[in-house]
Amino acid sequence: MVTINKNYLKLPGSYLFSTIAKKVADYQAAHPEEKIVRLGIGDVTQPLAPAIIDALHKAVDEMAHAETFHGYAPDLGYEFLRSAIAKNDYQDRGCRIEADEIFVSDGAKSDSGNIQEIFGTDNKVAVCDPVYPVYVDTNVMAGRTGEYNKERENFDGVIYMPCLEENGFLPELPKETPDLIYLCFPNNPSGAAITKEKLQEWVDYANKTGAVIIYDAAYEAYITEEGVPHSIYECEGARTCAIELRSFSKNAGFTGVRLGFAVVPKELEREGVSLHSLWARRHGTKFNGAPYIVQRAGEAVYSPEGKAQLKEQVAYYMRNAHYIYNGLKDAGYSVSGGVNAPYIWLKTPKGMTSWEFFDYLLETAHVVGTPGSGFGAHGEGYFRLTAFGTFENTQEAIRRIQAL
Repeated sequence: MVTINKNYLKLPGSYLFSTIAKKVADYQAAHPEEKIVRLGIGDVTQPLAPAIIDALHKAVDEMAHAETFHGYAPDLGYEFLRSAIAKNDYQDRGCRIEADEIFVSDGAKSDSGNIQEIFGTDNKVAVCDPVYPVYVDTNVMAGRTGEYNKERENFDGVIYMPCLEENGFLPELPKETPDLIYLCFPNNPSGAAITKEKLQEWVDYANKTGAVIIYDAAYEAYITEEGVPHSIYECEGARTCAIELRSFSKNAGFTGVRLGFAVVPKELEREGVSLHSLWARRHGTKFNGAPYIVQRAGEAVYSPEGKAQLKEQVAYYMRNAHYIYNGLKDAGYSVSGGVNAPYIWLKTPKGMTSWEFFDYLLETAHVVGTPGSGFGAHGEGYFRLTAFGTFENTQEAIRRIQAL
């Protein structure tokens, strides 16, 4: 008889953003006359930069001729893109990362969910709380956790590291020693950033305990302050304890194009086995590569024109972030984030729960955000707004919230 993966049954309800989408769709169906402003999901709204569009057109034209047609991509990705990534994202920042340590994928969400496959199911996982749900849910699906604890609103067998206002929404080294540590900076959802000095403490801790850090740097393009590292490999010793995940979605608007990459240094070994080799085996077996035309578009991100155009685009979204931050401050809200990240993290008012505030905003201001409790138990009482809307919609959303 066929059996199912019963680990899936541990997951409460649907994926966070699927739940939000259904609630918004139901409300819109009941109130078709209302214009809803969406500042919930972290989806970009600005069109692809001209340099990227030009690269896409050129690559599409190449696919029309036998002599320039491309089929399956190389396992790791095309060398032209991996070399551009290695130079611009790492070597120019003083990080010793080579092109053959980079694995091109269709996005950081896929990699953050798939990377756990190369580790045993008996590994103990540590995550920040609140946290991007994919880190936890995929480990639940793999059987690396216990049951969902309704009283604590989290999973048994997972080490949760509270990120509280009093510690700047940064995690502290856990008392229980983990095997896998998920870190995301600048952080989703809180928008918090970590200093190089503090990140070095995590690298030293991982090397001391033998843990592996899964470091999500999807939002590094939004860093504005000095002393905030763009990569974990800026820290000494990170090559022997860290895997870094990156995305083209937020820095270049590829949410609908799909491109990302993972960095697995060759020195990174556990139990005498190269994690680089394990990920290469998994990548080559289960993934046929990002499309040639998309990888050419990724290469254009690193061209002089692409860099200049994307700098303006990031500035556009950060202008939104500053507008949201200042507008909410003026309205009396307690807010953080929005300095090194495109997310604003606010306390819900009047003792409302996160979902109560979600419903309140939707029904009275017709504005959509994300309930903090959807990111974990310590997200309760908080709410996330994104800066990825248009500036006009951002202004309208803040005007409506201020009028409440």
